[in-house]
Amino acid sequence: MAASTSPVLTVRPYRPSDQGRVLDLVNTDRLVGQPVATPEMLAEALAGRSAVDGGWWAELADLATEVIVDLDGIVQGVLATAVRPRDGPGVLLWCHGREDPAIVSALVGRAIERLADRPMLHAFDFASALSLGLEALPVRHRASTARALREAGFTGRDLWRYAHRTLPAPEVPADAAAVVTSCQDPVGWRIERRDDGQLVGEVLVTTPVQRIGLLSWISVEPAARGHGLARPLLGRALEVLSDHGAREVILYVDDDELGGERDRTAANRLYDTSGCTEVDRLHSYTRPAG
Repeated sequence: MAASTSPVLTVRPYRPSDQGRVLDLVNTDRLVGQPVATPEMLAEALAGRSAVDGGWWAELADLATEVIVDLDGIVQGVLATAVRPRDGPGVLLWCHGREDPAIVSALVGRAIERLADRPMLHAFDFASALSLGLEALPVRHRASTARALREAGFTGRDLWRYAHRTLPAPEVPADAAAVVTSCQDPVGWRIERRDDGQLVGEVLVTTPVQRIGLLSWISVEPAARGHGLARPLLGRALEVLSDHGAREVILYVDDDELGGERDRTAANRLYDTSGCTEVDRLHSYTRPAG
């Protein structure tokens, strides 16, 4: 049964005929470095599957995708919600409404209404199939949604830095001695540097999607740090992506623990001086029930 959200907006379940309009909404919100959402990607999201954070998606139940329509029946917004039976919260998985304040406020309000019996609500906690690993809300790019969440009582947590650069990157030196092998987790390539048979550094990159690669991981062993290994490793990884057709690369940095065990100050300095530009900050949200 449809439920009213305002005198001029109505919510109803998603229909297959909504596909084109929903994809348009999703792609209107697309960030630099993210692929264009396709019907195949939408089908995976509607089915509750994702190549990234797949384990989290597998825990969900009561997955529902709804649209908000205007008086003319035109879809103006879309949201997906679910519950997690293991520990009880409701989850706002993803939503899009062209960052129109009235629409996104209605979407957030509908999520709260639908999940009202849950002890806690989470929003934008993990990546959907509609993105390339985008695990939280880009708060600058989607300021209206971030504001609607705050006004509805959600508290945000700044988790990730999202950065991007174009390829190729000939100005970044590449480690010719690094060994490149294919890998399955993630699907892509592992670039390793070894000294005397011992692993001293590695980078993981993913197979490009729509000519966009993802830098998944970079590390240098503590004993080998301070010797200039990281930049040539990064350069080799960017070279590998370019060789396999990528024309852009994105990366996520969990730099929310300055001074702690996961301090990423050195990594951010490496990225910034290698041509990567911060696009946005990524936040996830929680809200107590009631």
